[in-house]
Amino acid sequence: MSSRTNIIVLRLKEIIYTLIFLAFAIFLVYLMIHMFKDSEEPSLNTSSLYKPGIYTTEMSLGNHTVNVEVTVDENHINGICFTNLSDSVTAMYPLMEPAMENLESQILSAQNLEDISYDEGSKYTSSALLAVIEETLAKAKK
Repeated sequence: MSSRTNIIVLRLKEIIYTLIFLAFAIFLVYLMIHMFKDSEEPSLNTSSLYKPGIYTTEMSLGNHTVNVEVTVDENHINGICFTNLSDSVTAMYPLMEPAMENLESQILSAQNLEDISYDEGSKYTSSALLAVIEETLAKAKK
């Protein structure tokens, strides 16, 4: 039995190219995994209070419904209004519009729902509207 010695000749250039290609392939796999994984981490930007947009909530008034619309950007309440207030609802509930205007001006200046004051004559209307506005803002919170 004769033992044959096999000699393999490797060039340094081929080894270097193979190592570079292998490192690049590992980096590419890491990058693909990092990019396409579902990140369920909460947003680190905690300075924003709201998700910008227009949010609506229906308010039932007898046989009629009225939508209360709240417009917000990341940190501010920009507007509060009725969207489908018909003439019959306005005639049946005359305190709705003045109460909404009063609440809107206070909320827009204070940018919160705390320490809101309202007229004694429209106490129940204002408290119902305030509850709907609060529900609508809850939709907008992050």
